[in-house]
Amino acid sequence: MKEFLVKEIEPDSFFSKTVYLDNSYVLVTPEMLFTKDLADILKKWSFSKVLSDGEPSKEYTNDNAGDALTDNNSIKDLSENTDADKLIEAEQVYKTFLFFIENLFVKMAVSNELDNKKLMERIKDLVEYIKEDRRYVMRVFRNIEPEPDKNYLASHSVRSTILAIIIGINLKLPNHRLIELAVAAILHEVGMLRLPSNLYLQDKPLSDQEKKAITTHTILGYSMLKAFDFPLAICHAALEHHERENGTGYPRKISGEKIGLYSKIIAVACSYEALSSKRPHKEAKDAYSVMLELLRSGGKQYDDTVIRSLVLSLSLYPIGLYVLLSNGKKGQVVDINPDKPRFPVVQIFGEFTPDGKLKTVQTAPDVLTIVRPLNHTEMEN
Repeated sequence: MKEFLVKEIEPDSFFSKTVYLDNSYVLVTPEMLFTKDLADILKKWSFSKVLSDGEPSKEYTNDNAGDALTDNNSIKDLSENTDADKLIEAEQVYKTFLFFIENLFVKMAVSNELDNKKLMERIKDLVEYIKEDRRYVMRVFRNIEPEPDKNYLASHSVRSTILAIIIGINLKLPNHRLIELAVAAILHEVGMLRLPSNLYLQDKPLSDQEKKAITTHTILGYSMLKAFDFPLAICHAALEHHERENGTGYPRKISGEKIGLYSKIIAVACSYEALSSKRPHKEAKDAYSVMLELLRSGGKQYDDTVIRSLVLSLSLYPIGLYVLLSNGKKGQVVDINPDKPRFPVVQIFGEFTPDGKLKTVQTAPDVLTIVRPLNHTEMEN
């Protein structure tokens, strides 16, 4: 098969024969357009070329009609979920759910409306998806940077919810409690909808008066959720997610066991997301530095059990993090080693297995270790 550079394929072209991403994944068949969106996704995931025996054209042609349906290898490719397949699917799930939450928040802000049933259905689907494909969701999570001046509340809430669900799974919460936790996490900041957006979107530090105004969002959120008849545990999560283990939080300065479990989980998820994402007034920290910061705050600000669950779920070098290895290779953390959180599984960029897939390696003490995190700019060079 011939190689085609993605950047040179004209958007919305038809290929006369099936296009493959590698030796095991059908990307498009002759009946399907090779769209700009597809090209952008491939570039984002560092796939610079595709394979095909056909040629691209603005007009639909098919040199061998039905070959994707009659060739045994093609049938196998279409039925298998490869790494690239899963990444594209995870990105679609993430973006679709984010779009739903953006619209939900708009309705709440403008007309004080909330469709509890539809929200619950979407949350159930998200929980089930994360239970099956957590590591792909986290890789998408790290590669889609939220826009700091647009839809802040929606992106923060969605990302915090994904983390909260992952922590809840590690804590072995039953399914009905995972769903309740996820609802609490997606709605934990709704009180912000009652405050001027310039309070949390401005590109300079808040004044003391502005900080005081921001703290009211916990009480406002609690009141809003009670008015929508949500269970008390969900309402309390909105009220308590800024409380801290040592009693230094707000609004009630409660501590330890007085803080609900959902609130403890959301506090860690919310803080991890906020520290690792760019905001109008600050740059994002890399995920490894954020994990170290949270570990240092364990017992003082955050529940130790919840922090431990986060580390065991994502590793000390969280899934999705770009890293430099001790052998000089660059890669991305793609899975954990539950027994050794310091030594996760890393996918190496530019190296392939005999069947054409990107190579993955298990880091290990004195064999292959992570030297340091890399940013997006370093990965592109």
